[in-house]
Amino acid sequence: MSRAEHIGQQAAEWLIAQEDGLLSPAEQARFDAWFAASEGNKAAYWRLEAAWREADRIRALGPRVPMLDGNRWQAWRRRAWRPLAVAASIALVAGLWAAAPQLADYVPAFIEDEPAPQQAFATSLGMKKQIGLQDGSRIQLNTLSVVRTQIGAKRREVWLDKGEAFFEVSHRQGRPFIVHAGDRQITVLGTKFSVRRDGEKVIVSVLEGRVRVDELKDSRLLRSSVIVGGNIAMAQGAATLVTVRSEEKVQDTLSWRTGMLTFDQTPLPAIAAEFNRYNARKIVIDGESLENVRISGTFPSGQPDAFARLLRNAYGFSLDETADEIRVSE
Repeated sequence: MSRAEHIGQQAAEWLIAQEDGLLSPAEQARFDAWFAASEGNKAAYWRLEAAWREADRIRALGPRVPMLDGNRWQAWRRRAWRPLAVAASIALVAGLWAAAPQLADYVPAFIEDEPAPQQAFATSLGMKKQIGLQDGSRIQLNTLSVVRTQIGAKRREVWLDKGEAFFEVSHRQGRPFIVHAGDRQITVLGTKFSVRRDGEKVIVSVLEGRVRVDELKDSRLLRSSVIVGGNIAMAQGAATLVTVRSEEKVQDTLSWRTGMLTFDQTPLPAIAAEFNRYNARKIVIDGESLENVRISGTFPSGQPDAFARLLRNAYGFSLDETADEIRVSE
């Protein structure tokens, strides 16, 4: 088997594996490494991905061959494409091999920028969800969150309608990744970041790389801020405040991904509000004097009762517990 044939075979296998279902984290890492290894790999994959979409478009618009629907069509397409995909890749890989240095900016011209279908994902109280996107990017949803995704040939967009999400964006030259959160639009210039939306308040925490936060009004750009790794931007109304922190502080804000909540001299009411995002049994802070209490530490997000007992043992606060709430008072 020639080198071109080998690359075509690999591209076909990866595309079919992605169609069969979400890749595991280890598989996704292997795909990302393979995709980034050479421009020939990228060209072969893009060619097959475009042809794969075209097969679905033709089936939707014209006569069906074979006359199959639903899962039977998907199964037939995978079987038929396994041998055809390799042949479709060989000419492209072999013909463009010498031009590999120029392929870094390659986006197939034959790919039509047709609107991609939207997909919606949501989590309930206390739930988290991992989402693998077809471009290799990943989203982790926090509790009570709703996102819509639209991953197209030339543009990748996500709408955070509610809650919080952590993004690991796979780089695709010429295919921007944009997150919409209220009147803020976040354009990815790097890889790993989170967006939290509480009504009109939007918080962007960048773990690695850079993102650009745009304030829009009636689709018009008003102002922009570039946020780099280790920084957090808080936007509301016409104001965007960028706080320069360390990567460790950003990691603390993302501890929810492992089921923990991390606080650094945080007022007790704000801590109660965070626990209440994850639990049906609510913590209620009763008393003005308790509002000035500040606490540091890391606690399991799903154990409000354990946290309340720590308050009683450490500060001598009283607890009044019912099935629905834990009331903390002096």
